[in-house]
Amino acid sequence: MTSRKRQPGSQRLAEADIAALSPEGRGVAHVDGQTVFVWGALPGERVLFRPLRRRRGIVEAEVVEVLQPSPDRIEPACRHFGVCGGCSLQHVSPQRQRRLKSDMLRTQFERIGKVEPEEWLPPLHGEAWGYRRKARLGVKLVAKKGGVLVGFRERSSSLIAPLERCEVLDPRVGHILPQLAELVEGLSVPRQLPQIEVAIGDNAVGLVFRHLAPLTHGDHETLATFGRQHGFQIYLQPGDESTVHLLWPEQGELTYRLPDYDVELAFRPTDFTQVNAEINRLMVSRAVELLDPQPQEAVLDLFCGLGNFTLPLARRAARAVGVEGEPGLVERAHANARRNGLDNCEFHVADLSRDISGLPWMQRRYDKLLLDPARSGAAEAVPHIARLGAGRIVYVSCNPATLARDAGMLVHDHGYRLRAAGIIDMFPNTAHVESIAVFEQG
Repeated sequence: MTSRKRQPGSQRLAEADIAALSPEGRGVAHVDGQTVFVWGALPGERVLFRPLRRRRGIVEAEVVEVLQPSPDRIEPACRHFGVCGGCSLQHVSPQRQRRLKSDMLRTQFERIGKVEPEEWLPPLHGEAWGYRRKARLGVKLVAKKGGVLVGFRERSSSLIAPLERCEVLDPRVGHILPQLAELVEGLSVPRQLPQIEVAIGDNAVGLVFRHLAPLTHGDHETLATFGRQHGFQIYLQPGDESTVHLLWPEQGELTYRLPDYDVELAFRPTDFTQVNAEINRLMVSRAVELLDPQPQEAVLDLFCGLGNFTLPLARRAARAVGVEGEPGLVERAHANARRNGLDNCEFHVADLSRDISGLPWMQRRYDKLLLDPARSGAAEAVPHIARLGAGRIVYVSCNPATLARDAGMLVHDHGYRLRAAGIIDMFPNTAHVESIAVFEQG
């Protein structure tokens, strides 16, 4: 790599060959003994970059000019790409995005878990745009920028990006961001409304307005009118999540369906649900297919949430047991089982980061097991569930690093084989990697 001064003063531009992609979606180069993370660069490219920050041998930078582009580089579809921090891979073709994510998963298995799957599963993928059904939109009154801003944070900043539209959000919301900004600006306390949470089901769009000061009767009328005009459910949140309540209409709920299993799940707008409904349906079907529960078998589902996997598993198994740490989700999982006429499943509240070996539901026999933990993974639970002796385990992950760590534990410490693994492109145009792996007793 050669470095050359292109502008007077302290700002130096330099060239680099990009060797890899970081987990955050930045190009990685090695320059004069330093690791350089270049926003907007792709593996195989030669770029001219501008350093932004330096710390402990690491340089954060951005592309100024692509000197030798990758054949996988495409024109970003969003006019706000590069300013908004919501997406980082819009300049990469969808096919290459999936290959990069698969490579990232492979690398984490090799480096962290010291394991390799016997088989690589084909990626699950769907629409690249308009897929996102869950989001938290920041709201800020900024007079210097013309009024209220509604959107995501700017790249590497806490500031709200001035967005006209978002191409990855469901267009019913993503294409009306200026109208949402105008709505907030017309309320009595626009400075005291920091967030709008988006929650979209198959049946309706829900918007949760977080407000730090009381709203007036006029504010309620304004918000209800907006909901009526757009066919949205409008919720208010004056405090923590327990204070969320429906403003308009008087009655309503959010639901989504898993048609392959004739299951419908109801959820509160602040509940965890998968952001991509199309991919969630494919993911559930793949997980059930890989686990392959038989009519006489018992299945344990850890980190079960609302029953997204538990209820479909109950359609195939003799018994399905779901465990989750959040009591409200367990309550709604019970309700969803009743809603779907399933009497062969049960749910329990438990902190799965603690010793669960003595809990009553752990004293039973399970033929197969599914887990879908948060980003921190399931390291604390792995030794306990390994002692259950389930013949097959399906692990759904939103963090390839913790999946690789836990896979290493299951394989090297507990005698399981990593039979197959692959990515799930839940978040197209971002560097987020969702994945699935199946383990069998050796």
